[in-house]
Amino acid sequence: METQERQNLAEKQRIVIKIGSSSLTHPQTGEMNLMKIEKLIRVISDLRGEGRDVVLVSSGAIAAGRQALGRHRKPDTLAEKQAFAAVGQARLMMVYQKIFSEYNQTAAQVLMTKNTIVDNTSRENARNTFDQLLKLGTVPVVNENDTVSTYEIKFGDNDRLSAIVSALIGADLLILMSDIDGLYSEDPHRNPDARFIGLVEEITPELIGMGGGYGSDVGTGGMAAKLAAARIATDSGSDMIICNADNVDVIHELINGEEKGTLFLAHPNRDFDLMDYINTKYETGK
Repeated sequence: METQERQNLAEKQRIVIKIGSSSLTHPQTGEMNLMKIEKLIRVISDLRGEGRDVVLVSSGAIAAGRQALGRHRKPDTLAEKQAFAAVGQARLMMVYQKIFSEYNQTAAQVLMTKNTIVDNTSRENARNTFDQLLKLGTVPVVNENDTVSTYEIKFGDNDRLSAIVSALIGADLLILMSDIDGLYSEDPHRNPDARFIGLVEEITPELIGMGGGYGSDVGTGGMAAKLAAARIATDSGSDMIICNADNVDVIHELINGEEKGTLFLAHPNRDFDLMDYINTKYETGK
């Protein structure tokens, strides 16, 4: 049965969708899954056709670089990661531009580092750029600028980056697409009896403990990172959903109120300060 909270998702007008590298690549080879990317773009184009603003936060630059350079292992050094990202980001955007154009949509690349948000002027410029891109009817495609990012200026993972973007632009829904159905009481890959949690009204310390350390070999964000993202998104006033990216049509199903994934309800914090999350809570998970 559809709950009122689920039905309310149909009214969302500014949506951030994050999809991880493990969901955009073939598990056997690590190469880009072009069919999956095309289906995702078709769904996003439909959302645009309904009059909604959509921002896509897309991992996959390093994985795409590995493919282009014929390397099948994950890079070991920072320099190698940055080189792979330089090649892969261009390749990834070429694919997005080509397929989006087939659906009469325009993709716009936005590369960010932590400094983009930490610096007051850069943060305001980023917000204004997003606003203008959305007014122009484009689909901003966001990724961390892995070519120049170092540990000190990295967001760490695109789950938290997507939540920060959501807060920055005033989104009312963040969808994290991953290789897992949602939040479980334990890692379901290790414990088949783990309990699925469909609705989260408040992020408690107990819930944070459930995040454990389960995640993917291809990307960087495990469940703990997704819960950190949920804290940022919900405190800023956005609902958030963790869902499985196996079938990207799940986005339509979510908007139609179907009981898919884990829904984290927004609870706007009047004292919300994005910089506070970046400087303290973001780092420590407090």
